[in-house]
Amino acid sequence: MLHIEELKFDEKGLIPAIVVDAETKKVLTLAYMNRESLEISMKEGKTCFFSRSRQALWHKGETSGNYQHIVSITADCDNDALTVVVEKDGPACHTGSDSCFTKPVYESEDRHEFSLDGLMQLIEGRKTEKKEGSYTTYLFEKGLDKILKKVGEESTEVIIAAKDNDKKEAIYEIADLTYHVMVMMIEMGISLTDIHRELASRHVIDHKVKQEKMTK
Repeated sequence: MLHIEELKFDEKGLIPAIVVDAETKKVLTLAYMNRESLEISMKEGKTCFFSRSRQALWHKGETSGNYQHIVSITADCDNDALTVVVEKDGPACHTGSDSCFTKPVYESEDRHEFSLDGLMQLIEGRKTEKKEGSYTTYLFEKGLDKILKKVGEESTEVIIAAKDNDKKEAIYEIADLTYHVMVMMIEMGISLTDIHRELASRHVIDHKVKQEKMTK
C-alpha cells in the first residue's frame, strides 16, 4: 500500500483526482486534493477536495447531499495523480448531470462507445416510446410471458453451444440471452444497479467465508 508521503503534490501542494463511478466506471469529475483534503477523505471515507477558486477545502455533498463514498484511491505510475473510485448518492456535477463530462468534442465515425447502461436506456426507450418495426417494442407489446419464453429459448441455445464447446457460437448466444434478460429486467422494473448491488453483497459474503476458513 502506497504511503501518502510517497505522493507527489505540485508546487501549489495539489494533486489531481479523477473521480470514477464504482458501478458504471464512468468518469464523474476531475478535482484537486491537497494533503489535508486527502487525509480527510481517507479518514471519513467520503471525498473532500481543495477548491482552487476559493482556496478552501470542500466536502462533496455538504450542500447538495450528493456525497461520494470512497471505494478506493489509486495513484498513477508517477505518484502525481489519483483515481478515486466512489459510490455516489446523487449527480456528481453542480449542473445536476450525472457526470461533469457531457460536452462531445470529437466522435469517431468508425468506432462507437458501448455500455450496458446505454443498452438498457435504448431498450427502455423502446418500451416508453414505441418504435414501429422494432423487435424490442414487439416483445414489450406481447408482455412478460413472451419475454420469458425467449429467455428460456436463448438459455437453451447457450447450453447447446457450450456443450458443443463452440466458443464463437456460445458468445453469440450469450449476447442474445443477455439482451433478452435485459428486456425482462426492464419489464419487471429491475435495474443494473439492483444486480450490481446484489453481486457486490455476495462478494463480501464470499470474502468473509474465505477469511473464516483460513482462520480455522
